[in-house]
Amino acid sequence: MLSAGLVARSVVRGVRHPQDPDHRPRREPATPDTPPGSRAATPTDIPPAGWWQIIRRAFAESSKDNVSMLAGGVAFFGFLAIFPALIALVSLYGLVADPAQAAQTLESVTSALPASARPLVAEQLQAVVTSSSGGLTTGFIISALAALFSASSGTQNLMAAVNIAYDETETRSAVKLRLLALALTLGAVVFVIVSIALVAVAPFVLDHLGTVGRVIGQVVRWVLLVLLVVVGLAVLYRVAPDRDSPRFRWVTLGSVAATVLWVVGSVVFSLYVDNFGSYNKTYGALAGVIVLMLWMYLSSYVVLLGAEINAESELQTVQDTTKGPPRPMGSRGAAKADDVVAGRNG
Repeated sequence: MLSAGLVARSVVRGVRHPQDPDHRPRREPATPDTPPGSRAATPTDIPPAGWWQIIRRAFAESSKDNVSMLAGGVAFFGFLAIFPALIALVSLYGLVADPAQAAQTLESVTSALPASARPLVAEQLQAVVTSSSGGLTTGFIISALAALFSASSGTQNLMAAVNIAYDETETRSAVKLRLLALALTLGAVVFVIVSIALVAVAPFVLDHLGTVGRVIGQVVRWVLLVLLVVVGLAVLYRVAPDRDSPRFRWVTLGSVAATVLWVVGSVVFSLYVDNFGSYNKTYGALAGVIVLMLWMYLSSYVVLLGAEINAESELQTVQDTTKGPPRPMGSRGAAKADDVVAGRNG
């Protein structure tokens, strides 16, 4: 009878707690030797405690990597590249539209800039339109290629800074680096042209719906811009470092964080410059240049901080974060993917 009772008890327990082969195991708690989220297959699998570690390390690494100094260099070379990029952008856009219309559309997109810096960009756009023939001539091709080459120098400096954020050593040849920078620059120009088309068409279509349509059009314009910035940053974080490319899921959250910080930072900076700053009194005619460079510095810092966040999120897990079949640590071709932070206080 005792044996029968034990058997019956086991059967009852089996009914109450059936074995479900598809049951997903609970997340393993962190131990002194494993950080929270050490088995995460995606960034969303990392618990809040793990993300707290990631954010802390990202800011610590940004200080260690001298991101503030790197952002200054990126902003300087970006400033030198922005006007050649505008020339290439208006010239290429002018092949399918009137150059004046292209400049007008571009000027509306520059609303993200502080008010003090907008006239500087507007004047340059007007100069480009005045000198643009809008035709596919030999002079146009040479000018566009020269502008793209000049703009790619700024892109190459940004790539170098992102490479440092990922703790990678640059091994690519100068030719390969320049070609990749040119490809990214050309891709950015085409990307902006497509963005302009979407941003310009959406409000025009919705304007026919009256006041509500115009409001929706403005919302759609900014949502599209934000989404396009997220995608653009994700591509940059994926291809810029000298390493095996991470999966897109491991660059998305850093892109979102950088975009949100960029939008909020741009709004706050614009409000400060327009209402509290005294740049016009201090710098006079150079105020627009100074404000634009400060805004580019802020933007560069945020982009590099996003790269640090992505890099530290890869360091949080032992899972392979690179594209292709899973590989063991030490053979993934990426410094952050080939390591994991130690301990729950990592």
